[in-house]
Amino acid sequence: MNQCKVMKDGYLEKRSNGLLQLWKKKRCVLSEDGLRLYDCKGESSKEMRFEQMTTLDCVEYKRGLVYFTIVMNGGKEIDFRCQQEGTAWNAEIALALISQPRCRTGSKRGATMDKKVKAGVQC
Repeated sequence: MNQCKVMKDGYLEKRSNGLLQLWKKKRCVLSEDGLRLYDCKGESSKEMRFEQMTTLDCVEYKRGLVYFTIVMNGGKEIDFRCQQEGTAWNAEIALALISQPRCRTGSKRGATMDKKVKAGVQC
């Protein structure tokens, strides 16, 4: 994600993979290429490129928080949550994901994402 336009910058909480599945705060940068997650110290990052993502799924609104899941190509699901203020992260990510060239080809995957966004991307 070098030299790409930043579309959103802020904080999300990501559910850990461990036994307790704790929520960990991450600084996130959404760009034209995907989502980059930084640890709380800003020392290390993880890149989630749009071509590695299948869909954004299962959006729930509970007690002022938005919960959503990003599904990766291999079927791995990554859970996030954020405050329900302004334009939610889930909407920004879903719109960026469907605007990728691979989704405009009329593929089943692109059509599925279009339906989910139009339907509010909810469970």
